[in-house]
Amino acid sequence: MINEHATWFEEFRTTKPFALLKKKPLAYFSIEYSLADNVPTYAGGLGILAGDYIKELADQKIPAVAVGLYYQSRYGFDPHHTTTENHPILTSADQGLEPVLDKDKNILIIKVPVKDHEVLVKAWLWQHNSIPLYLLDTNVPENDPSDRAIGFQLYAAEKEVRIKQEMILGIGGFRLLEALDIKPSLYHMNEGHSALLELEIIRHEMQKQKIGFGDAAKLASHHVVFTNHTLVPAGNDIFSNELLSVMLNKYASELEVPIATILELGNIRDTYDFSMTVFAMRLAGKINGVSKLHAREANKVWAEYTLEPVTNGIHIPSWENSATHKESKQKLLDYIANETGQKWQENELVLGWARRMVRYKRPLALFGELEKFIALAKNSNRPVRVVMAGISHQADDEGRELIGQLQELLKKDLAGSVVYLADYNKTLGKIMISGCDVWLNTPVVGSEACGTSGMKASLNGVLPLSTKDGWLDEVDVNKIGWCVASDTIQYSLLQTLEEQVIPTYYAEDKSTWNELQKNGRELILHQFSATRMLRDYFEKTYLPIINASYEHYEL
Repeated sequence: MINEHATWFEEFRTTKPFALLKKKPLAYFSIEYSLADNVPTYAGGLGILAGDYIKELADQKIPAVAVGLYYQSRYGFDPHHTTTENHPILTSADQGLEPVLDKDKNILIIKVPVKDHEVLVKAWLWQHNSIPLYLLDTNVPENDPSDRAIGFQLYAAEKEVRIKQEMILGIGGFRLLEALDIKPSLYHMNEGHSALLELEIIRHEMQKQKIGFGDAAKLASHHVVFTNHTLVPAGNDIFSNELLSVMLNKYASELEVPIATILELGNIRDTYDFSMTVFAMRLAGKINGVSKLHAREANKVWAEYTLEPVTNGIHIPSWENSATHKESKQKLLDYIANETGQKWQENELVLGWARRMVRYKRPLALFGELEKFIALAKNSNRPVRVVMAGISHQADDEGRELIGQLQELLKKDLAGSVVYLADYNKTLGKIMISGCDVWLNTPVVGSEACGTSGMKASLNGVLPLSTKDGWLDEVDVNKIGWCVASDTIQYSLLQTLEEQVIPTYYAEDKSTWNELQKNGRELILHQFSATRMLRDYFEKTYLPIINASYEHYEL
């Protein structure tokens, strides 16, 4: 239960490891964070999770700092809603950000070697209660235009810009904390985008211990926890050795280490490519996946490493809606009417699907047998409504194609029964996960690492209709909703909808529906809170490293 986990933290705050963290805090690195809709620092689930994580750190009074990048434009849609593009944003002051200053009250500037020159980096501070989040920004007048634009957009499509972003995050993030005299005992890398941070930890150990690169690399593991969030290739950055050699040229020279030595740590066997994920794993003291199923699958992909399962959880205060489900549903219906002109009735069954538009998530699975779906949807006595939302990355042609296919269907076959809300953001997400009746989740089993949107839906009385992927592999889905077969998804979805979901929803006796809602809410509160997740991180990753390396931290 949540109280049990909160009690654990009360006791932890009296221990020796907590005293260490008060002197040398936890440092959390992520390329995206969900803070607020007007702060353009996230694109999807990774950022939502990171935002929940720092909120939970604050709730449990854990001494910690967070590091990310500041982006000059918002990750959103073009006017035709087929892809992402850059949108003008508010000023940093309007976003609640403050410039990070040095001891003389001047803008703090650090330097990061990139290619054959140095890039100047400043930072912004976003404070959440006790947790400072530092956002690194290269938009400094002294930088050349290409370097000023490094942080123009989250997940830059160009490989060179992407490497620059990751150098600024990992190398620059360490140097910022160093300049602020913050000396973390542990670094938690939320995905491989910050993996080059490990080079800075090695550099620090080389200088402090007066040792060589190899010995310092071994010591670096005493400081690093690495979380992998996906097995999908697009989510694991791979760069050519040739390009990375150019980008790390000056840095390797300063480190006085051959570039080949660095490249070897991230080399993909039998290729000339460098994997940030492999690099991160080779130097980390603890590695974890974000659900039990994901960890099992990841251990097959990366058999030489051991990934602990730490199933994601959600920050309950951020996602729990105090309104009744009826009130939340009406808010969603009003939103749909205002955005699309489509007016549905409060007593009609509403299904929701909202996440990034990629093929493995199968956003169009419900419409695979189109005539049968239309027959179900347009039943005048028991209609089915579907609201969909999601974005695709600008470089993801398949994702753009899926959105285009959906839009074509909306123009004719699905008109009146299905709506697509294009400008998807956290605010809309909250409306949907509390206002729908059923939450659709259709990924290929083994591809969705966790899938926390379903947790948020269940917390708010929305029942899952899902494949047994991610976190749902750990529960009896039939006690909180309905499970569908992954390998026959189109048939299974419609059969389950027709034979179980629709009859249960439209039954005069609501006891079965209400029981499923109650079970789902209790399950999330007891097993899938961010409080439980944070405790798991301490017990499975942080504390084993701290307890095994205490003498090293005292140096």
